[in-house]
Amino acid sequence: MKRDLSLVGLGLYSPAEAAALTHVPVARIRRWLTGHTIGDKDYPALWHSQLEQFDIDQLCLSFLDLVQLRVAEAFIKEGLSPQKVRRAIEVGSKIVASDYPFANAKFRTDGKTIVLQVMDDDGDEKLIDLFKHGQYLMQKVIEPSLKNLEFDGDIAARWWPLGRAKGIVIDPQRQFGQPIDDSSGIPTSILAQAEKTEGSAQLAAKRFMVPVASVRRAAAFELRQAA
Repeated sequence: MKRDLSLVGLGLYSPAEAAALTHVPVARIRRWLTGHTIGDKDYPALWHSQLEQFDIDQLCLSFLDLVQLRVAEAFIKEGLSPQKVRRAIEVGSKIVASDYPFANAKFRTDGKTIVLQVMDDDGDEKLIDLFKHGQYLMQKVIEPSLKNLEFDGDIAARWWPLGRAKGIVIDPQRQFGQPIDDSSGIPTSILAQAEKTEGSAQLAAKRFMVPVASVRRAAAFELRQAA
């Protein structure tokens, strides 16, 4: 996929790339961001990609879309319908003053308020009971979805998918948000492919003048993503 320089700092992902990183199926990503029809009923998008403002002839996602995907998926796994997730985004946008409330640091504290307001609107007593305890909401839904995220102010800015100690980062300010080896800034896909082409991590490391450990962790990350 061509990377437009005007998109620097936002991140740029195809649905397939987003699916590999978030483990949300491609078909679901497309439904959530473009809407769909079942029978004679239309279901609008849960939210619109930040990149719709650009002249891109295909669905693409930004870094903030990735973060929002993860939280939306967690809520749906806990029992929220997509329609209620859409409503949570609408309510959350007002409460935390952000178009991407699930990617906002304030959501960690206001998530309970957002979800309960949505539940009260719909009168779903079972889900109100499920989410009424803030500790449950934090530990079972919000925290796993926001794990390993780094915030600049209130906005998610970087994601360390395996934890910071592993040295792989997804940063929309670097390489259009592709997973990279943090120390060298080289995409993990390039280092992993180099190991295959050169026949060893040592030769790949020599070619790119990076530590052997950088090649090995990049290759391990790519293997994990492909699994």
